[in-house]
Amino acid sequence: MSDTANPNPNPPHPPIINYILSFLLVGFAWGFTTPFMRAAARTYKPLPTPEDEASKGWVKRKLGQAWRAIVGLLKNPRYAVPLVVNLTGSVWFFLLIGKAGRIEPDGADC
Repeated sequence: MSDTANPNPNPPHPPIINYILSFLLVGFAWGFTTPFMRAAARTYKPLPTPEDEASKGWVKRKLGQAWRAIVGLLKNPRYAVPLVVNLTGSVWFFLLIGKAGRIEPDGADC
């Protein structure tokens, strides 16, 4: 039987510099985009409330206002683009953490 049939159960780990650069990119994605999202949210002008909202109950009015605010922000590229970069950083972070090996008490990697 050939060796290609049984893949290596312990593949080589990437160099530590890859992890360092990856975590720096995650920090950049989180830290650099937050001020842009805050500025876009601070200057955001919500969409006007439709006239038929007045006849609805207080809870439905508030939910409608919240929904319009969320949709309005997501349609605003000044907010949406940094949000996508920020969320991409979160995905990178969880992928990096998922690849991190667990250290056993005796010092052996799992």
